[in-house]
Amino acid sequence: MNVICLEEEAFYELVEQVVERLSQKHQAPVHRWIDGEEAMRRLRIKSTTLQKLRDEGKIAYSQPSKKIILYDSHSIDEYIEQNVKSKF
Repeated sequence: MNVICLEEEAFYELVEQVVERLSQKHQAPVHRWIDGEEAMRRLRIKSTTLQKLRDEGKIAYSQPSKKIILYDSHSIDEYIEQNVKSKF
């Protein structure tokens, strides 16, 4: 039998890495269609700006009924990526 000894600091670093990997592996799947509240939270904008993005065709949405508007989370991610500013 082999015994592995670790210093306390190294042990806790190892535990943190294991927890991080497990949490990444078991993350809940991202839902494709999200409501307006979630879209505004992800974009950090207000409802008028969200409507403007929708009206200008900058983000995709679906309107299954008059009062329900759902936003494509992939479209929101693409919009964010398109507006990334490069480093100096």
